[in-house]
Amino acid sequence: MPIITVGDQQFEAPAEKRLVLALEDAGIDILHRCGGYARCTTCRVEFQVGEPRRMTEAEKNRLQTDDQPLYGKVRLSCQVLCEQDMDVTPVYQVATSEVDNPGKRPEDHMTPEPVWTSVDY
Repeated sequence: MPIITVGDQQFEAPAEKRLVLALEDAGIDILHRCGGYARCTTCRVEFQVGEPRRMTEAEKNRLQTDDQPLYGKVRLSCQVLCEQDMDVTPVYQVATSEVDNPGKRPEDHMTPEPVWTSVDY
């Protein structure tokens, strides 16, 4: 099973589990206000090690918007699968936000249905 590292915490995650769910299930504070649909970008993570070389078209389109260009800077944990060891840092957390809950729990399966493309930065 892949090893996920967040700061000084490490845990195993089942292969193919959505990263946002692996983080939340391990007790990591992370927002996901849209419920895992690649719409809001609150589930952003920065990769230190192990960034996947593929992404969903939904993630790529959301990260390349003109109003908030994030492509090449962060990834959406709701659109990343735990396919390999990763070292990540959640960008937005409940503890440091103005909301009192992370948002609706994302579904176990990837939403929207993934169409995969390669990372080209």
